[in-house]
Amino acid sequence: MLSRTAALLVPAFGRLHVTADAADITPAPGSIVAANHTSLADPAVVLAALHRLGARPVVLATAGLWRIPALGPLLRREGHIAVHRGAARAADSLDAAAEALAAGRVVLIYGEGGLPRRRDSGERPPGPFRSGLARLAQATGAPVVPLGQAGARRLSSGGTLKQLAGLATAPVRRPALHVHLGTPLRLDGDAADATARAHRAVADAWSVAARRAAA
Repeated sequence: MLSRTAALLVPAFGRLHVTADAADITPAPGSIVAANHTSLADPAVVLAALHRLGARPVVLATAGLWRIPALGPLLRREGHIAVHRGAARAADSLDAAAEALAAGRVVLIYGEGGLPRRRDSGERPPGPFRSGLARLAQATGAPVVPLGQAGARRLSSGGTLKQLAGLATAPVRRPALHVHLGTPLRLDGDAADATARAHRAVADAWSVAARRAAA
């Protein structure tokens, strides 16, 4: 339902384009999609892009979303995974993600683990990745599909009022939203090296998306 809703709403707020390095761009069942995180709006952009490709991912997201009255029950019902950062239960999210991958689901994870602390609407490369992505990939053997998205900060960025204004005016402005999928990779070897490889791959995909969104 979240993917379908995003697919319906996002084109009303901006011009969404999806490209990939490979001819077959739909993530295979049991894949991890690793995306860059720039805005409160970019999960909707990524879900809309993946829906267009026929993928309905399970999303790892901050546990605070599960406390929102209308959203929490929906997230639970659809099998999305709450991440309890800094808590003893933090590792549980990776166990749940591994189960989803074993069941053939596509899992969407944000390697940065949070949003950037800035208010401008410009594009910047992904920040440092946490180790959870590499640990999940190595524990499951799942391929990682790097995904770069650009343009979401033109929908929503800055303080609360600026974000609301951005969303309110987006249907008129219709900013370019671009999602690019890179070549899948296996994150074997040392965890730190695997994390660095994943970061480079997502940064490369973001670079393509940013150039095309600006064109």
